[in-house]
Amino acid sequence: MALLDQLGGILRQYTEGQSATPPQPEKDLEHVATHGASEDVAHGLATAFRSDQTPSFGEMVSQLFSNSNPSQRAGLLGTLISAAGPALLSKLASLGGVASELPRDGQPVSPEQAAKVSPETVQEIAAHAEKQDPSIVDRVSQYYSQHPQLIATMGKIAATVALMGIANRMTKR
Repeated sequence: MALLDQLGGILRQYTEGQSATPPQPEKDLEHVATHGASEDVAHGLATAFRSDQTPSFGEMVSQLFSNSNPSQRAGLLGTLISAAGPALLSKLASLGGVASELPRDGQPVSPEQAAKVSPETVQEIAAHAEKQDPSIVDRVSQYYSQHPQLIATMGKIAATVALMGIANRMTKR
């Protein structure tokens, strides 16, 4: 079976208007993310991040951060910091703690620095970054589209919404 046919079969389960929730969206999302085009996966993730059916962008990014390894955490923080801007980092640094150790001069975040940052701090940075620059949702989606096993930890509803976004994008071509 051709890859596109296989992915299409999985994605048909998630087209809008389906009444029953498919039984394994996390597994299906991991499979589609592993074998599908990263642009399609990123679109699906962005759909989930922006959906009213899922937790807020900050909450979801915080959850993904919690499940990430130190290198993935560092990459995510670098992406968020670039959108959040120096004002937020200065505010967080003034509160003390590990936020004061994060680079504000464009330097990359090290895995060691990222390992010290709490998911709650990431949630705050992500929420602020989204307000400052709404395109951060697309950049974070692109970043996580490269990590199929990780995005499968988003939860059943978020995975379902992401798969619906991927399916809708692919049917519009």
